[in-house]
Amino acid sequence: MSFNSQPMRAVARFAYSVVALAVLAWPAAGQAAADPDKISVNVDQAKLVKLPSGISTIVVGNPLIADVTLQNGGIVVVTGKGYGATNFIAMDRSGQVLVDRQIQVEGPSDQLVTVYRGVERETYSCMPICQRRVTLGDGSEYFKAAIDQAGSLNNQASGSAAANKTTN
Repeated sequence: MSFNSQPMRAVARFAYSVVALAVLAWPAAGQAAADPDKISVNVDQAKLVKLPSGISTIVVGNPLIADVTLQNGGIVVVTGKGYGATNFIAMDRSGQVLVDRQIQVEGPSDQLVTVYRGVERETYSCMPICQRRVTLGDGSEYFKAAIDQAGSLNNQASGSAAANKTTN
């Protein structure tokens, strides 16, 4: 069996060019996807971020979107509170800006089921079974009922813990 070598060489050169281009483009694609100046966090979740030492003050652009809390050792806890984007600025004692970073707060990552009853909305987390999950945008009655139940449970747990401390 004989192959014409000229077309095979042309195909090989083309394939080599495509592979070489892909290898060269790979680092650029990775850098475009991961912006080092942007912190992405899901709503109702937290992320730890290491910052330079010497930070004494943190200012958050919109505290309704994210909360940033400074911990020992230059670690900050970024908590997603509402959907959207904001920024935070970290300064040293003299007021010099050490960090100015964007925060992007996105929707929950778990498997949610959203039930609409007219204009009212209810959200359920279905991992592994469906249970109520309070989410921004839920109807006010559903939201209040779920928050009240969670608060009542928390109070009962705190009361039990306090009672156990006094008996021990």
